[in-house]
Amino acid sequence: MQNHEILSDLMDRYGTAILHLAYSFVRNRQTAEDLSQEIFIKCYQKLHTFNGKSAIQTWMYRIAVNHCKDYIKSWHYRKVHASEYITTLVKGHQHGPEAHYFTKVDQEELINDIFRLPIKYREVIMLTYFHELSMSEISDVCGVNINTVKARVAKAKKLLKKSITERSPEHGKPIKEPESQDAKGRIGKF
Repeated sequence: MQNHEILSDLMDRYGTAILHLAYSFVRNRQTAEDLSQEIFIKCYQKLHTFNGKSAIQTWMYRIAVNHCKDYIKSWHYRKVHASEYITTLVKGHQHGPEAHYFTKVDQEELINDIFRLPIKYREVIMLTYFHELSMSEISDVCGVNINTVKARVAKAKKLLKKSITERSPEHGKPIKEPESQDAKGRIGKF
């Protein structure tokens, strides 16, 4: 198969997935389509570097994530799309244990907290909670050891918790156990 045939096959098989990945970074259909085209051009240009150590999809995701991160670092994205993107993520993914968290925390502040995370922490939070990738998949996509991914997720959660606690003192206080009476009518914690 020639390179252009391989590229055509990759676009057919992974075009939608790459588009969704780009869209999850920028939350703008037109921009995601543009980024997807740029990503496939990069894949075509770097096809000779694919060594088969990982799945072709993982290799393409790594290129896509890096390309999207470069775009996010650009002035245009940071000034125009950032807050719109995070708001959409928070509103669109309120299920599971995280739903309780999102309903308790002011969404605008959470958006700011996530966006203020260094990119290496923001990236793993997005891939974990919004793309629902496994730690192993995130390790492959980011090109780091799985333990590094786990550490980054833990650190990101810790940074978010710290930010929320500093902003809202009642979040940092332990829950008091209710006082109750024992069989003899004494009041205390049991």
